[in-house]
Amino acid sequence: MNGANSILLARPPTPPPGGEPLNRNSTADRSLDRPRVIDFHAHFPTGDRRYTLDPVTAEYARERSERMRREWDFPRREPPPASPAPGDPAATADLWAAEVDRYGLERVVFVTGRDNDTLASIVRRHPGKFAGMAHHRLETPDAAGELRRAVEELGLVGYKLIAPFVEAPFEDPAYDPVWKYAASRRLPVVIHFGLLGHAGGLVYHPRLNPLTLYPVAARYPEIPFVIPHFGCGYWQEVLQLCWSCPNVHVDTSGSNQWVRWMPYPLSLEDLFRKAYETIGPQRIIFGTDSSWFPRGFAYRYLQDQLRVCYWLNLKDEDIEAIFAGNARRLAGL
Repeated sequence: MNGANSILLARPPTPPPGGEPLNRNSTADRSLDRPRVIDFHAHFPTGDRRYTLDPVTAEYARERSERMRREWDFPRREPPPASPAPGDPAATADLWAAEVDRYGLERVVFVTGRDNDTLASIVRRHPGKFAGMAHHRLETPDAAGELRRAVEELGLVGYKLIAPFVEAPFEDPAYDPVWKYAASRRLPVVIHFGLLGHAGGLVYHPRLNPLTLYPVAARYPEIPFVIPHFGCGYWQEVLQLCWSCPNVHVDTSGSNQWVRWMPYPLSLEDLFRKAYETIGPQRIIFGTDSSWFPRGFAYRYLQDQLRVCYWLNLKDEDIEAIFAGNARRLAGL
């Protein structure tokens, strides 16, 4: 559940049939004067589902999802017949590589992709355009060993977790080997906190609150922790955690529609302004939460976030850091 107050803008120009793909990062296209862009938070679509809903909640979720699709002018989620099935990773990877070219992205970082080996194979197919993160559960047998394998053998560049899928407190001694390895490599660890899923999703769990990360974040300052979606409903807690722990970052990914469910007015502009004033531009990382086709790269989210940064009159060097430099530094790209 991740936007708000957005202005409908035209889609970027599509190259003519047989023409060269649009590349906003090429020398010829720098006249468009857009900063370089690394999407630090995307999901490689594999068609896997994490959970099912009861019929009443499922219908409610379907209705709200359809409303959101119309609000954002997104295509319907079902892929057209010409598109590859979600179970065809190689063909889907090629579609995503074409998105990187079309939108002139420097790189896309997939934080999930079925499993570590599958995602590593996707990255190897387009190594200049993709990067990936390990995303096995903390409860995986020898989770630290699997993280080491994912990084040192498979070439993945970080670790993604979903807090409400973690069975014990983050400071549980059983997880220490994972944190120690991540600290030794200064490996970025992205952890989703807050509301999970779309309407009808998860809203309660002992580790839904980002402040539950404090014992580990404070103990391992070498680990750059990244909290996606500005905390997804836990904005105050994210700010408090960032105040205490200089190794905690936020990413901007998704529509951030959770702001509409706060008991006080809050907009994307408010989020960027407060994060910039307090956390600082070196700890804000651009992402989109993009995944499925035919939508592909959620260009609308890039437009909205860039527009806000220009409205706030952020310095050019800070915009460059938010939209590419910080991701490049943390992930060693």
